[in-house]
Amino acid sequence: MTSYAEYVEQIAKLQSLAEAARKDEISGAIQKIRELMQLHGITVEDLAAGSRAKPAKAKGTVAAQFKNPETGETWTGRGRAPRWLDGKDKEQFRIKS
Repeated sequence: MTSYAEYVEQIAKLQSLAEAARKDEISGAIQKIRELMQLHGITVEDLAAGSRAKPAKAKGTVAAQFKNPETGETWTGRGRAPRWLDGKDKEQFRIKS
């Protein structure tokens, strides 16, 4: 039967082997990346530019399309219709450009 100390020793050996294999794989990957970058003329700045988030579009205001002549209230035509339009033909209140 294998003792706990022997298992710990085996684990330590395997960890050192795994770390060595990881370093070898990383150096190989870096070499491949360098070759591809040279082949395609890619710079580190090109890589950094691709990771930047695109700026969000500025939300502009929407022009009013309808106006209540009595109160001067306006409505863009988006969202819930105002109470002053309830039961009325909204085209009567359309703002003419």
